[in-house]
Amino acid sequence: MFTGIIEAVGTVTAITPKGEDISVTVETGKLDMGDVKLGDSIATNGVCLTVVDFSAHHYTADLSLETLNKTGFAHYQVGDKVNLEKAMLPTTRFGGHIVSGHVDGVGEVIERNMVGRAIEFWVSIPNGIAKYLAEKGSVTVDGISLTVNALRKEAFKLTIVPHTGEETTIADFQVGTKVNLEVDVMARYMERLLQVREDSSPSSSITMEFLQQNGFA
Repeated sequence: MFTGIIEAVGTVTAITPKGEDISVTVETGKLDMGDVKLGDSIATNGVCLTVVDFSAHHYTADLSLETLNKTGFAHYQVGDKVNLEKAMLPTTRFGGHIVSGHVDGVGEVIERNMVGRAIEFWVSIPNGIAKYLAEKGSVTVDGISLTVNALRKEAFKLTIVPHTGEETTIADFQVGTKVNLEVDVMARYMERLLQVREDSSPSSSITMEFLQQNGFA
């Protein structure tokens, strides 16, 4: 589990084919690797990857065909910059939102504008996830916890303050950049609760009133 608060920007230094799968090696920049162990999880551009080899300045992870099909990793190249976050601890300050590292789809930057010192992006919404996005709700973009500032039918707007641009890869995004998207997990749980309500008997205790009283709606 992650928070979407990026700890460092790393660099892809090797991509090694392994049959239909690949392994990826990442140089970790300022990420503290002192407490990392084999089998630990590191979110890499929002994708939860398992460490299979590491040193003080790099780690290697295996990516399955499923991961390649569902994320932007299929298009990454050696030299690409990636946002890094180690899995959260019970004592971690929760500055973002709950991020699982399981990407829901790949969006594309379709507009980039400067608004004062901020950068405004419009990002296309992949099929199937528009229903999980809400204005002023949370979304994870290449591992970064961000706020949806506006919605169109097929796109959402992000407003990036200078600090976020300096500490992540997002200032480098241009029109055409592909990005990994993960919706707020609470939206998925809410959908499931409503589905159970619809599929269950009329005596079910799960109602819209129940969801509102318990903070789900």
